[in-house]
Amino acid sequence: MEVKIQAIKFDATAKLQEFITKKMNKLERFYEGIELVEVTLKVVKPETSDNKEVDIKLIAPHLDLFVSKVSDTFEQSTDECAEALQKQLIKAKEKKQ
Repeated sequence: MEVKIQAIKFDATAKLQEFITKKMNKLERFYEGIELVEVTLKVVKPETSDNKEVDIKLIAPHLDLFVSKVSDTFEQSTDECAEALQKQLIKAKEKKQ
């Protein structure tokens, strides 16, 4: 599984990228054959709390999922996205069987 991380108008730290990659790799437990996970990080204007947006597009055979969350930190947004994707993957796996 390939994880692509794109930070728009800022540089994501190595620690943040490692956190996101680890979270995305855990999704393989819920659905086999995930090919690509594209993560987009952006800071929403104006500069207030709850302005860190994470968009995740997940591509697997016969399955394309997208989730977007905004919260106080990129880690929190990533956690929320991972939970939402986990639920969608479980549902997709149940339909497949």
